[in-house]
Amino acid sequence: MIIAIDGPAGTGKSTIASMIAEKLNITFLNSGGFYRTLTIAILDAGIDYKDEKATVDFCKQQKIEYTKESHFILNGTDVTAHLHDDRVAANVSQVSSIVEVRHFVNDLMREITKSLSIVCEGRDMTTVVFPMAEYKVYLDASSEVRAQRRFDQGVSDMTFEEIKAAIEKRDEMDKNKKEGSLKIAPDALYIDTSNLTIEKVCEIILKQIS
Repeated sequence: MIIAIDGPAGTGKSTIASMIAEKLNITFLNSGGFYRTLTIAILDAGIDYKDEKATVDFCKQQKIEYTKESHFILNGTDVTAHLHDDRVAANVSQVSSIVEVRHFVNDLMREITKSLSIVCEGRDMTTVVFPMAEYKVYLDASSEVRAQRRFDQGVSDMTFEEIKAAIEKRDEMDKNKKEGSLKIAPDALYIDTSNLTIEKVCEIILKQIS
């Protein structure tokens, strides 16, 4: 079984997907973490991601492992704690916009899910990566609400206004990617999470599945 969840940044996708996976006792797959892991590798190596061929060649040389605890291991090092660093957030959309990088990551995720029941979340899980998923969900929220959630996490050095501007810029880039752009699948369950608790959103999704 595949439960695919899409939506823009800050809508609670990772938290909700993780909770649903725990309740159903299946694997949680964080698609964005693959791109963030590659972004860390690219930034640390000083690769210019505007050079797409060099970036793709570099990415294919990286060894990424995904543990059952949802940790990302990059060439033997656990980088999970750094996936949401400001430098990663500022560059991950550009990296994930590279079509061949998306193909590489999609192949990694499909391989992982061949023998597993999963809950996966990202930007194009329902439309590109797993279009035949048994259950599809699109989570949404206003940019103000999403910025406030990010600000309240206390993991960013940016002001609320800077976070909101970064989120809106990220949305624009995600919606206009050459491939894997942010779209609402016609058969997805749409949920605006702006005024809902995490628990309520999970309840709505689980009711759809049961």
